[in-house]
Amino acid sequence: MPRRIDPKCLDCAQLSVAEARQQHGPEGDGCWDESRCHRRRSHYRNRRDNNASRRSLYQQRQCTRKPETLVVPVALKPVAYLYLYRQKRQDAPLHAIAVSVWKGDQQVLQVKPIHCAGMRNQQIQGYLTDVLKTLREQFGITKFEPEIRMEPTECPIRPCPLKPKTTAELAHDPSA
Repeated sequence: MPRRIDPKCLDCAQLSVAEARQQHGPEGDGCWDESRCHRRRSHYRNRRDNNASRRSLYQQRQCTRKPETLVVPVALKPVAYLYLYRQKRQDAPLHAIAVSVWKGDQQVLQVKPIHCAGMRNQQIQGYLTDVLKTLREQFGITKFEPEIRMEPTECPIRPCPLKPKTTAELAHDPSA
């Protein structure tokens, strides 16, 4: 606990040095000590400002201190995500399919996306069955997570009939 404020020293701090020596020196009550009183008087005069700056520094340190983080290891199994690129309406045809395998927050495998133009439902189902068979052999995955619908304009395949050709693609295209 901090030491209590001496009311006599607090009153003395308001006086000038000459007045304090006269009042508390050998001709006064005799409590003046040259080695201690100058520092103590300075402390009492500036204590409000010193304490305020000390409090603000403490608060800044508390605000900048980062909270502790605890990492609990979790044994995660890999999961397969199926991305279906189709418009929102119910009867929209499937534009493309992509599959990725994730383990926690790291992508482990990306199956090359394919366009579905010209494919029948049986062919698409057969392709997905083959992908799942391969994923079962490599990772033990038996089913896809709930499918993720994406807009056809987000198709990752290049070249894509829904996207304008880039200048590099136009340079290599003999029909252009």
